Amino acid sequence: MRSLFLLLVLAAANAASQPLYFPPASNDAWERIAPSQLGWCAEKLDSLVSYGQRSDTKALIILKDGKIAFERYFGTFTKDSVWYWASAGKTVTSVLIGVAQREGLLDITKSSATYLGSNWSSCTPQQESKITVRHHLTMTTGIGFERSNDDCTKPECLTYRAEPGTIWDYHNACYLLLQDMVAKATGVTYQSYYSTKLAKPLAMPGLWINGTLWSKPLAMARFGLMLLAGGVWNGDTIITDREYFNAMISTSQQLNKSYGYLYWLNGKGSFMQPSIPFVYPRDLVPSAPKDMYAGMGKNDQRVYVVPSQRMVVVRLGNPADTVAAAISGFDDEIWRYINALPCNTTVDEADEPSLRIWPNPASTTVLFDGDQAVVYDLIGQEVATSNTGSVDVSRLPTGNYMMVVFTGTVRSSTMLKVR
Repeated sequence: MRSLFLLLVLAAANAASQPLYFPPASNDAWERIAPSQLGWCAEKLDSLVSYGQRSDTKALIILKDGKIAFERYFGTFTKDSVWYWASAGKTVTSVLIGVAQREGLLDITKSSATYLGSNWSSCTPQQESKITVRHHLTMTTGIGFERSNDDCTKPECLTYRAEPGTIWDYHNACYLLLQDMVAKATGVTYQSYYSTKLAKPLAMPGLWINGTLWSKPLAMARFGLMLLAGGVWNGDTIITDREYFNAMISTSQQLNKSYGYLYWLNGKGSFMQPSIPFVYPRDLVPSAPKDMYAGMGKNDQRVYVVPSQRMVVVRLGNPADTVAAAISGFDDEIWRYINALPCNTTVDEADEPSLRIWPNPASTTVLFDGDQAVVYDLIGQEVATSNTGSVDVSRLPTGNYMMVVFTGTVRSSTMLKVR
């Protein structure tokens, strides 16, 4: 028995030490690995495909050790179809910031005005001078904005709200300004810098339109593989600044521990949802590996990277359930199906939340234990409230919501599904 155990340990260690595979420029030449070699069962793969169909997925790809273990396109969508990354593309901008900094063209510790010029916002010069490039990377600029128009980068749309670094707020305009900083620091267009530093070496062409990246699905897979390799592509180091790479995929501030430099991080014990000013006391995606980090975009555009499993997962498509800026119920559900792929596993039901609300899902009324309950939609708007032990949700559209219950000074929260 001991000999068998040692053989298994050595086999696992040998597998982990194997170099990652990198595909050539042609996607058609990308090596595959049979699911059966990974111990994945055909019926479990069928369940994953069925979930992809139910969740309005267009492309779903799983890389294992760099090789394609699963690749499926749905409906009329094909491997040559082009789709948008939404905010998952923020991760690409983060990489390009790191590249520009290593080249000595940009410094994330410097004021944003160094690259944008003065009066890029409606803040006073003193307030503006305190906002650094790093604040933009970490969503902690302190800039106030209209929720209905968070893409506006005009000075009149960017007002002072709080001292930089004191609040975490998911603000797309402050992210878009990072692309302007790259262009001004490098002296070329953002598209040109992307093409030179990423698209060409990785063979991942893409087009930036109004700040959003559009590409074929396997281009996103190539990007995820480069991240899995620690910023390296087939011996060519893309992100040579190791300190920056490690900071990029680590907690960047203590307000939202699940956020790095435009990357979402799992396994941190708490997270904040875009537009909702609460800290939720659990991991970002409980069913996913704790070391997973990800690019998460609106309507469930995803690139997940899992170093411990040498795995990359790409998903493109329409919203699986309700529209959400980043995190949604899709993340936990897709990982339950991925975890269940080995033949000796099952898809577990979701863990019961510590907060007692019932029924959940609900169609008319939700009961709760506590003094007061507030229900928010996924863009942070309050849609229902009650201090009577029950909340009327009969008029709410079908979808996912966040329910916060107050008991004395204690605040608890969980996802609520209305059907």
